[in-house]
Amino acid sequence: MNAVGIDISKGKSMVAVMQPPGIVVAEPFEVSHNAEELKELVERVKLLGGETKVVMEYTGAYYEPIANALHNAGIFVCVVNPLLIDDYGTNRVRKVKTDKKDALKIANFALNKWLELREYIPAEDTRKTLKVLNRQYAQYNKILVMQKNNLIALLDSCFPNANTLFSSPRRESDGHEKWVDFVSYFPHIASVSKLCPSVFKNKYQSWCKANRYNYCESKAAQIHAYSRTKSGSLPMTDAVIKIVEESAKLLNSTLETLAALRNEMDKLASTLPEYETVMSLYGVGRVSCSQLIAEIGDIKRFEHSKSLVAMAGIDPPLYQSGQLDVKSRSISKRGSPLLRKTLFLIIQVILQNKPINEPVYQFLDRKRSEGKPYRVYMIAAANKFLRIYYARVKETLA
Repeated sequence: MNAVGIDISKGKSMVAVMQPPGIVVAEPFEVSHNAEELKELVERVKLLGGETKVVMEYTGAYYEPIANALHNAGIFVCVVNPLLIDDYGTNRVRKVKTDKKDALKIANFALNKWLELREYIPAEDTRKTLKVLNRQYAQYNKILVMQKNNLIALLDSCFPNANTLFSSPRRESDGHEKWVDFVSYFPHIASVSKLCPSVFKNKYQSWCKANRYNYCESKAAQIHAYSRTKSGSLPMTDAVIKIVEESAKLLNSTLETLAALRNEMDKLASTLPEYETVMSLYGVGRVSCSQLIAEIGDIKRFEHSKSLVAMAGIDPPLYQSGQLDVKSRSISKRGSPLLRKTLFLIIQVILQNKPINEPVYQFLDRKRSEGKPYRVYMIAAANKFLRIYYARVKETLA
């Protein structure tokens, strides 16, 4: 019975081997994440007599090279949440933090939790790629918000409320938004107001044709009339025009990247067996479907629906001590924040459309009629949605 504890870091790991009742078989030693040293580690672990289990922590993607090398060699590998290791006591009053001590701590954890350890199964390449794309999509969305706010702040000084002139949704092919393309061509309010109505209409019509937008004469007249009622605090100089054009160009670049990511995510997600089932759930669209599948992963890794709810971090943990028994607590938020955000958007769609025959909406409406606060019934509905997701996807993959 050999417990191998591995403390993961970028490009290298610290390895320790222990046997019951806490005997250190191999003093902690360092292993680099290259093919040669990983091969040596595999051979060294295989030479250990008796049953062997290797335990390491989830640390971004750093653990994957060593976990995959050991798993592919037929060695039992368990990858655990760092919180479990952090909360695991070392029977010390004085806190010590080194890679060697951490490796021994993980090995000791493996000995004590021997029967509870779950074997690590590498994710499919498609699911792994989909998750990476979703994380990149989330990062670019943050950049998008900053760039939009920056451009709107600039326009407040040279073309007030230009971002409200159009209500057209983003274009699916390239992600462009009409108001962004418009201010790229008309970066200052004077670039519209100084033109006579007929000249502006001709220029606007040519712009619509060049950028593949529908032309509406009444809209052109409305924009021109609006420009005559407003003025910018910044003059229409080359410098002002340049900074607006560059900001709009940068924003369009991000919109195009997000559109490409959405298409690629949908293409990958559609190759997975649960895609059609997830798409059939009320409130789920192409983007949210890809995000759900990316963050949840293979449903088979969850023993029951409660495990999925816990992974999402929307379960209120129990708290009882003596006569104190708290029934109402905040959600744990220990799971994926991206999954929680996706769930919230889906529940918002359900709430807005009010499908009376939809089980999630019926549950949400019942909680709301009981006088529950907004956040409470929204979280309860997200919990209900995940349980339905689990049941239907599990049935599809059975």
